[in-house]
Amino acid sequence: MNTNFIKLAVLLVVFSSCNKQKSSEDFGVNSSTASETENTESLALFKQKCYACHSVTTKSHDEIIAPPMIAVKKRYSMQFDNKEDFVNAVVAYASDPKAENALMIGAVNKFKAMPKQAFEEADLKKIATYIYENEIETPEWFEGHFQQNHKNGQGMGNGMGMGKNNNK
Repeated sequence: MNTNFIKLAVLLVVFSSCNKQKSSEDFGVNSSTASETENTESLALFKQKCYACHSVTTKSHDEIIAPPMIAVKKRYSMQFDNKEDFVNAVVAYASDPKAENALMIGAVNKFKAMPKQAFEEADLKKIATYIYENEIETPEWFEGHFQQNHKNGQGMGNGMGMGKNNNK
């Protein structure tokens, strides 16, 4: 009789563990959904806050009023090779966009420094993370322009400005 009781207790513990494990798996699915929701929110912020100036629908380099975001991503990725540094650098510049803090010297020479905006830091972090983690829409003309003007990645800035003391 004691043996049957022990077997029954062990079975209950095993079944109880299986149910808890299943609940943990279900929670993982919910986390993934939350991550997708965050990505969707970040994309919406990115389009709302950035595309007015950093448009992807311009017909040529001559029509733009600010560099396309793919150029920003390429330049910041050259200087900052990990997500945390990339996000912090983009947030720092967008929070206080002064010519002397610029990493994209050529863009500042052409367009001037970005006008200061009333961005929430949390929104900037979401946007910068989105830029780092995702493929960014590219204007049709961009690759040709980039190859012509920035052979082998050269000419994207001279290391002056915000990133001058940051080495990879």
